[in-house]
Amino acid sequence: MAPKTQPSDVPVAEFLARVTPERRRDEGERIVALISRVTGEKPTMWGPSIVGWGTMHYRYATGREGDWMKVGFSPRKAQLTFYGLKDSPAAQPLLAELGPHTTGAGCLYVKRLSDIDEAVLTSLIEIAYARGDYDATAP
Repeated sequence: MAPKTQPSDVPVAEFLARVTPERRRDEGERIVALISRVTGEKPTMWGPSIVGWGTMHYRYATGREGDWMKVGFSPRKAQLTFYGLKDSPAAQPLLAELGPHTTGAGCLYVKRLSDIDEAVLTSLIEIAYARGDYDATAP
């Protein structure tokens, strides 16, 4: 079964122009510039509200597999949501240096971009973007 969230042709700039409040839109634009610089890629919209860079294939022991972005974020009203930044063991020590954040199953949440260390964020992006495909069925 493939994930519901798939890449789309919606321009990222068009999505960001609709983000509210204005502070969140400004943070979103800064994050797009940062991740684009670090990855060397242009962003793609994944579904209606996630901006992503790169793709990787994953396969779980359950048989579920699909394609997902290597790095992504969404400028949600309550907080910035980052995807893929906490999944690598190499990222774990950096999380303590990032600044105020919370984590969920696959996400890292930040209330304000100005509250975190952007150098640490950059390192987390580099680690996440460098990873390859994920295969939980491999020996």
